[in-house]
Amino acid sequence: MIALVSGCVPVRTPSPGPVPAAAPNAPRYESVVRQDAATIAELRAAPAPREPELSTGATPSGDERSLNSKGYARVGDGYVPAAAGNARAWIVQQGQRVGADKALVYAPDADGTTHAAFYVRYRLPFGATFRTVTADERKALDSDGVQIGDVVGGTPASDANLQRGDFVTRFNGKPFADRAAFQELLRQNLGKRVTLTIRRDGETIERLVRLGVVAKPAPVEHK
Repeated sequence: MIALVSGCVPVRTPSPGPVPAAAPNAPRYESVVRQDAATIAELRAAPAPREPELSTGATPSGDERSLNSKGYARVGDGYVPAAAGNARAWIVQQGQRVGADKALVYAPDADGTTHAAFYVRYRLPFGATFRTVTADERKALDSDGVQIGDVVGGTPASDANLQRGDFVTRFNGKPFADRAAFQELLRQNLGKRVTLTIRRDGETIERLVRLGVVAKPAPVEHK
């Protein structure tokens, strides 16, 4: 897990000029997830569409709750000032850049800025990334297991209050070796309630998780 820290480093030039300000009328995109593109690709339910499905949003919070329940997670927000021109074209292009399945577009605000929320549909039997514990972590825990990474809202992992940084050391009371073993146990128990033993801040707790199922594509009728 890598934390990115940004900052400014002063650079001497023979004759420094003014730093150009950000264009006030330029559209902007704000990511709301920690996942990088590779992680999103691993978690998503299907390959990214050629362009996102655009629809009119009602309220951002209400729409997010509704879409979370259907397996969609908000990955970012776009803001297009009135002076930027064709908002729809920019939203479609930005949706293509981030691989969004849906883009909900809201009515312009008092300043004429159009807001769009971008969503990706995830495979959500569990709803979190995880990795095998390191040798040092194994020694500290006195156990094999995995560490939880990103947890997607509105998923079984989120509903069970799993948190980034949790160590999972037991699955239904039994130890397991590593990420591959944990992934296989999840696969074997799709649709069932399972108990995970968690180490968090030095304490051992248990969490009951109702795993989801992987949606199967609808059958194709041959005429």
